[in-house]
Amino acid sequence: LEAGWIRAALNEMKLDGLDFLFIENIGNLVCPAEFDVGSHLNVVVLSTPEGEDKPLKYPLMFRVSHAMLINKIDLLPYLDMDVETLRKNALGVNPGLKIIEVSAKTGQGIDRWIELLLSERENLIGKKE
Repeated sequence: LEAGWIRAALNEMKLDGLDFLFIENIGNLVCPAEFDVGSHLNVVVLSTPEGEDKPLKYPLMFRVSHAMLINKIDLLPYLDMDVETLRKNALGVNPGLKIIEVSAKTGQGIDRWIELLLSERENLIGKKE
């Protein structure tokens, strides 16, 4: 995806009443980082089974992201994955990266994810009444 494609699609959509529009680019950690799609907030979602080395293998994706969701955090007891090493690797690439551990299955961290979205929205367009 590219910004021009997004703009063209937005011109065809009814956006009144929307607070958020999520744009999901290609589902890998290489290609999406190379294209600015005109978003206000870039978030990388990394599932725990992917391992803690991804920020080192694909640094651009983490460098251009504002936040990282560590997804499937409920699987940690069954994996050989160290979240602290992942955090260290990600923050080494982008010291300002906001990191939230989430699980869609248990709901863990979803409140923090929503708080981040609402905070970013407020910073962008003001508080919603």
